[in-house]
Amino acid sequence: MRKEEEQRQAGYREKALKLFPHVCGRCTREFEGKKLRELTVHHRDHNHDNNPPDGSNWELLCIYCHDHEHTRGVQEQRDADSSSGETTRPSLVHSPFAALAERFKK
Repeated sequence: MRKEEEQRQAGYREKALKLFPHVCGRCTREFEGKKLRELTVHHRDHNHDNNPPDGSNWELLCIYCHDHEHTRGVQEQRDADSSSGETTRPSLVHSPFAALAERFKK
């Protein structure tokens, strides 16, 4: 199964590298030679089976921007989930003397 996945990826990656300039679509770094392996194909609709021959669902991203693109989606989903009326989680900010004045009043 892994071998099939690698072959499928190699197919659309090679096509994308022929279609597009070897430049990251986000940070605009140029890639050539050995550094070309750091350039990945990102599926804009996140569907790895949607590989049109004209490459309209692809963009070349460096490994860093590609990772950021997928992390950004996860973070947005987390933010959306937390704002959907769920109970708020305790803050990570801790103030050990926050209730001190209240204790002295008693």
